[in-house]
Amino acid sequence: MPNFAANLNWLFTEVDFLERFSAAAQAGFKAVECLFPYDFYAAEVSSRLRDHGLEIALINAPPGDWSAGERGLGCLAERQGEFRDSVRLAIDYANAVGCPKVHIMAGLAGVEANNLFIENLHFAAEACAAAGLKGLIEPINNIDMPGYFLTSPDQALDILDSVGSPALGLQLDLYHVARMGFNPYQAFVTCLDSIGHIQIAGVPKRQEPDEGVIDFPALFDRIDAAGYDGWVGCEYRPRTTTIAGLGWAKQYLSRP
Repeated sequence: MPNFAANLNWLFTEVDFLERFSAAAQAGFKAVECLFPYDFYAAEVSSRLRDHGLEIALINAPPGDWSAGERGLGCLAERQGEFRDSVRLAIDYANAVGCPKVHIMAGLAGVEANNLFIENLHFAAEACAAAGLKGLIEPINNIDMPGYFLTSPDQALDILDSVGSPALGLQLDLYHVARMGFNPYQAFVTCLDSIGHIQIAGVPKRQEPDEGVIDFPALFDRIDAAGYDGWVGCEYRPRTTTIAGLGWAKQYLSRP
């Protein structure tokens, strides 16, 4: 069965961030992920993980000024110094909390940014390799995030091939894949060798994966059959409360 990680920026928002670790563990999750944990001391996060027997599967590198609309620094011209600082900060934080993977967001830019993104990823790959971590890039649909540079699995694979580093991989969010009109299972099969992390949400509303156009139980069976044994991040917006919407996961979260 898939191994599910609770995204603490999307789930358990009924309580304060540091209380979400306890809530996730009580619900049966064995791991969590979060977007930008930098408002909290790494020691605080580590303590919550340790106290509740949780792993942390993924964090994001700082994305620039999110409140001003920035969505990553990876392909922004004249921001390479900030990009490198963001990668260094993410690596230091990830090592401090025991997180093995860091999502490096590309940012809002046109196709001309491709070479810059590749150049920046060479730096990120070297830094991640030296730290024993894996950097990930993620295609994000341009409906939810208009103007985002990286939008398709094929584009991501081409970029990873250009960088050519085992310290980089693909973060495949099946919600984003489907919203861009791709077949989620076919994308999974095509990308399998590069996948470092998977995320899910119902399509098109980005709510629980028990409604919408994707048959997730069948997809989970196929993912298992293919031998994927990494974490599957639950990055969705609950319809009401997180706990009320976890019926879909009961069979997965109740196992020892």
